Amino acid sequence: MVFSSLEFIYLFLPPVLIGFLCLRALKLESAIIWWLIMASLVFYLCWSPKHLILLLFSIGFNYLIHLLLKQNRSKAVLTLGIIVNLGMLGVFKYADFFIGNFNAVTGYDAAELGLILPLAISFYTFQQISFLRDTYQDKLVDCDFKKYVLFVTFFPQLIAGPIVMQRDTIPQFTLGNFSNRYLTNIMTGATLFSIGLFKKIVLADGIAPVANAVFTMADQGTHVPMEAAWLGAIAYTFQIYFDFSGYCDMALGLALMFGIRLPINFNSPYRSLSIVEFWRRWHITLSRFLRDYLYIPLGGNKSGILGTRGNLAITMLLGGLWHGAGWNFIIWGALHGGYLMINHIWSGSNFGQSFRAIIHPYIYASFAWSVTMIAVVFAWVFFRAETFDGASLMVQAMVGYTDFVTIQTWQEIVPNASMLPYALLAMTAIVVLLPNSIEFTRNYKPVLDTTKEVGKPLFNWFAVHWSPRPAWATAVAAVTLVSVIQIYRLNDLTEFIYFNF
Repeated sequence: MVFSSLEFIYLFLPPVLIGFLCLRALKLESAIIWWLIMASLVFYLCWSPKHLILLLFSIGFNYLIHLLLKQNRSKAVLTLGIIVNLGMLGVFKYADFFIGNFNAVTGYDAAELGLILPLAISFYTFQQISFLRDTYQDKLVDCDFKKYVLFVTFFPQLIAGPIVMQRDTIPQFTLGNFSNRYLTNIMTGATLFSIGLFKKIVLADGIAPVANAVFTMADQGTHVPMEAAWLGAIAYTFQIYFDFSGYCDMALGLALMFGIRLPINFNSPYRSLSIVEFWRRWHITLSRFLRDYLYIPLGGNKSGILGTRGNLAITMLLGGLWHGAGWNFIIWGALHGGYLMINHIWSGSNFGQSFRAIIHPYIYASFAWSVTMIAVVFAWVFFRAETFDGASLMVQAMVGYTDFVTIQTWQEIVPNASMLPYALLAMTAIVVLLPNSIEFTRNYKPVLDTTKEVGKPLFNWFAVHWSPRPAWATAVAAVTLVSVIQIYRLNDLTEFIYFNF
């Protein structure tokens, strides 16, 4: 059951909202929290019944460690908690990857465990590690067991984030917050949910067949023409953008319907003028976690030039590995680590500063945006390809390596080839020129104020803002209707890409 499924929209969300409204009217704070916990567990149960036990064990274990740390802030207890959390993540997510590589290097034939990756384990593991560290550092807000359970399991953010810190949500689990500005919250939340649904079903799933066709050929060892390789890579660049952006909008909107404001996790990253800015806009809460719990403990930017570069490389390598147990993800992380190093060297050099000073701002912005996007597109190839050979074939084709003959033309490979360039141009205009969902609804504060963490938009030519008026209600209803009709038309409903991590 995904947010974009008819089961969720028709069968799950309405009764959960109705129950919430009834308990809210009765002013039963504890009952509201337990109701949301129950709904969240049912939501997870529909996904992965056998892994619900693992989730509940993780919650019970981490809360016990939390209680021990409150009594005695022992570093040994904190270390135990972190080791157990990372150990569970390692066994379920990375054991077979390491066993396979061990066999390849040594020639042994050790049996793989064959474990299925538990849904959301990467997200709730990181979330609880942050909770334990805040407990150890005495930075914890007032929290009892039921609030802790809701903090971990709250269904809008359970499966694919954002990775929330306890300070982001636990203070909001109060009757006053559940009741405050409810009509505005539910209207704003429904608007965000509708926008996210459209992004996922119409835009992301609409462009997915192009990326799938090209990458499937490459993964099967079939050479693809240069034009098809670029179109497939760009199509996936937009697919993952609208897929993840759509999920983030829907998560924010759903949480807001219950009076909870989640932190911003996505803020128009394809407007970025540098890779540094890209990572301030893409998966913001993961970037925050990696910075606070990995990069800074390693020494951050206080380790000298070489040490800082090394800390950055390690952080991005592990960030890539967090996304998946495979060499392609490690290469993707390494590429972005290299990009960030080059970005820092360029921005800190006299030549880079002089070059920016003598170039017209709009020309420089166009140049910087183009370089950034080309780098991002190339890196996405390794993120999307299922095999290293497939990624290599894609990169070879994209750089013009033509020491092979392709049987098909790019028009025969790419679905809807005649209309695709226009679709890609339209999507480029959407991500660069139009206000994003946060800007669109900013007057109603749909999320926590973390805008200081992101840069200014490249363009702001269409500063249109939503408001709770009949005209906007009609427009949102029309967008929702288009999305629902498209759900009916789809043969196979696809999961959000980040559900795999």
